[in-house]
Amino acid sequence: MASPFKPPLLLVLAFAFFILGSSSSEESTLLTFKASIKDSTNSLSNWVSSSQTHFCNWTGISCANSSPSLLSVSAIDLQGLNLSGEISSSLCELPRLAHLNLADNWFNQPIPLHLSQCSSLETLNLSNNLIWGTIPDQISLFGSLRVLDLGKNHIEGKIPEGIGALNNLQILNLRSNLISGTVPSVVFHNLTELLVVDLSENSYLLSDIPSEIGKLDKLEELLLHSSGFYGEIPSSLLGLRSLSVLDLSQNNLTGKLPEMLGSSLKNLVSFDVSENKLVGSFPNGFCSGKGLVSLSVHTNFFTGSLPNSLNQCLNLERFQVQNNGFSGDFPKALWSLPKIKLIRAENNGFSGEIPESISMAAQLEQVQLDNNSFSSKIPRGLGFIRNLYRFSVSLNRFYGELPPNFCDSPLMSIINLSHNSLSGRIPEPKNCKKLVSLSLAGNSLTGGIPTSLADLPVLTYLDLSDNNLTGSIPQGLENLKLALFNVSFNQLSGAVPFSLISGLPASFLQGNPDLCGPGLQTPCSQGHPTNHMYRLNKMTCALISLACVLGVLSLAAGFILYYRSYKPKSRIDNWHSVYFYPLRIREHELIMGMNEKTAQGCGGAFGQVFILSLPSGELIAVKKLVNFGSRSWKSLKAEVKTLAKIRHKNIIKILGFCHSDDAIFLIYEFLHKGSLADLICRNDSCLNWNVRLRIAIEVAQGLAYIHNDYVPHLLHRNVKSSNILLDADFVPKLMDFALHHIIGESAFQSTVASESSHSCYIAPEYKYNKKATEQMDVYSFGVVLLELVTGRQAERLESTDSLDVVQWVRRKVNIANGASQVLDSSISEHCQRQMLEALDIALQCTSIMPEKRPSMLEVVKALQLVGSTTNLHDAAFSVAEDSSVSSKRPPLAP
Repeated sequence: MASPFKPPLLLVLAFAFFILGSSSSEESTLLTFKASIKDSTNSLSNWVSSSQTHFCNWTGISCANSSPSLLSVSAIDLQGLNLSGEISSSLCELPRLAHLNLADNWFNQPIPLHLSQCSSLETLNLSNNLIWGTIPDQISLFGSLRVLDLGKNHIEGKIPEGIGALNNLQILNLRSNLISGTVPSVVFHNLTELLVVDLSENSYLLSDIPSEIGKLDKLEELLLHSSGFYGEIPSSLLGLRSLSVLDLSQNNLTGKLPEMLGSSLKNLVSFDVSENKLVGSFPNGFCSGKGLVSLSVHTNFFTGSLPNSLNQCLNLERFQVQNNGFSGDFPKALWSLPKIKLIRAENNGFSGEIPESISMAAQLEQVQLDNNSFSSKIPRGLGFIRNLYRFSVSLNRFYGELPPNFCDSPLMSIINLSHNSLSGRIPEPKNCKKLVSLSLAGNSLTGGIPTSLADLPVLTYLDLSDNNLTGSIPQGLENLKLALFNVSFNQLSGAVPFSLISGLPASFLQGNPDLCGPGLQTPCSQGHPTNHMYRLNKMTCALISLACVLGVLSLAAGFILYYRSYKPKSRIDNWHSVYFYPLRIREHELIMGMNEKTAQGCGGAFGQVFILSLPSGELIAVKKLVNFGSRSWKSLKAEVKTLAKIRHKNIIKILGFCHSDDAIFLIYEFLHKGSLADLICRNDSCLNWNVRLRIAIEVAQGLAYIHNDYVPHLLHRNVKSSNILLDADFVPKLMDFALHHIIGESAFQSTVASESSHSCYIAPEYKYNKKATEQMDVYSFGVVLLELVTGRQAERLESTDSLDVVQWVRRKVNIANGASQVLDSSISEHCQRQMLEALDIALQCTSIMPEKRPSMLEVVKALQLVGSTTNLHDAAFSVAEDSSVSSKRPPLAP
């Protein structure tokens, strides 16, 4: 029998060398690419030549089999790694590279046309970088591209016809650039594979909508909003049978909506033509496809009635027709659609009623019908909707008494029933624990002000003016942080709680001749209960002061006795320590060094800070944590190690820690300038506006880092100006971050709970939701930003003006020209514009409604945008020129 074929040894060896050579070549290519870029956060630290780690396991690298035994790079995804430098053409030496994603970085260069040499490239995503210049006709060289994403850059000039040569293209995204001129219709002639076209947020465009787009029968999303499109909506769009999202909003479109739009686009899910100059009536048959989820046609010149076919929109979630000229009865069927979440129809001429069937709209979150002609009672069904958080129907003809459950929705935050014809008493709003704003002004309500309003923990805006209310103002209302309290033109009587007089304009109390109090036209008589309350308050304050003095003396005596009786040698064995840096100090030296001479300030809520000198002469800061729970040494060591690994220029270094059965000492680097709170307290002249803005940006960068970039993601949970330390160059560093990981959640919450009643740094929702969120950190940062803008300490408990900075600013900005009055007068007037922009960001951060607050990443970009015109030395400021950041700021809560 013949023996089986055996390949020659040389052939086997040659094949092996070929495989190894190909693998080595691709690794070398990746390392060449790495050498051409700047990796400021060391995200590509595992991109090193090693026999233990194959390059297919490097960060962002994906591989595929190019032969049964050979892996080749097929995709590179380096999105959001803070990379910069040059995008090298060396990548094109990777023969199987199909997908390249470098989005959300800082690459600052023209469109890298040399990447067209990558013969297998199908996806090129360079969005949200600093790519600049024009799109050249040579873009046609990318013949294999299916995805071209250049959104959110600084690309300018016209759209070249050369893009039309990319006949494999499925996604074209040029969103949020500086594109100008007209959009050539011929571009779309050969792009028959297109699924998504996004030319939105290009305000320099001046073009009609190319009719050729209507021939893209595979198109699923057409996004042209917030650009310079004008003229009529072409009827050719009726041919987009696959279209699911059509957004033409915020342009200069004129004419009428095509009559057959609804019946032709049966796959439409989202339709938005808001904020244009469209006229005429709304077309019938709009829901014939029954798939519509979002309908937005607000701020045009539409007239006539809404079609009855809207009752077929069983999947409709968002309905917006505000700011038009619609009239007639509002479609009743909308109120009982099973998936409806948002109904906005304000500033029209609608009539009709809100039926009891509104209770069937179980997903409803927001209703705004202001300035129409609705006429009915407020339905009881309102109180049965569990997700409703905003109900605003002012300037209508609603009548009758308010139902007892008018704000029983557990999420209800904003109620505006002002300027209607409501009568009867105001029901006790006992279940409205999240109510922020209540306006019942301009009705015919009678009876007294409900005392249970004082039990609503986050009530901030209360307007009961122009009614027929009687009785006194409940004393408990002075415990709320009311930014607006208007009870003018009623029939109220008695003494006004002092804090409500001192912090509000007198006009909010006028029209009640029987009200009395300091500063009002009618002073209270000597025997009036208010004077008794003032005397009682003074006596209470005196007793509290005496108790505080006795308490301090007792603590001091105990402190002295403790240290006199303390024998460090007998307890050394109970101590465990870990030093992350060579400190050369022993536990007992550390403990004995903490005394009255080295103590700093009066100590924070979580413990005292001491400044110690090492044998080398170097200074360190040691924080003694109190009120901590029982933690095992193993778990405590793991938690502190996790925090000590944080490497960010705006996060203070943890140098080490010591632990015994009854104490934890965290050791930090020492910063010479002290805390931001100390400088604000001294109103130090070195804190000019440039320095303050830089501090704000870098603190925001530190918070954004622990929220988003550091793994595991962390929350600070104790942001305040006293926890922001400054080095010799005024570079800020956050301390006391994530202490709940060290002392335990229950101990942390009990400490915060003792502060929450008087600390304005703590977000208002903490009173009813103990679960920590990023939005709570954003709120606390907003308070710090208010301090920097106003030059005013956050809390001034010892001052005659006891309003915290949040209350003080909110009340000032409610008055004409009040915003400019809150700015720190010691800062030069030429900085006022930027200070007002920073104030706007601070007010958004301190919005009462958490969902209205921006993320810390958005705050960083917004503040950098404010600073882009100032001469700040940090290079990060010069890259924030994207005007889209400010347009995305969330609106202020009412």
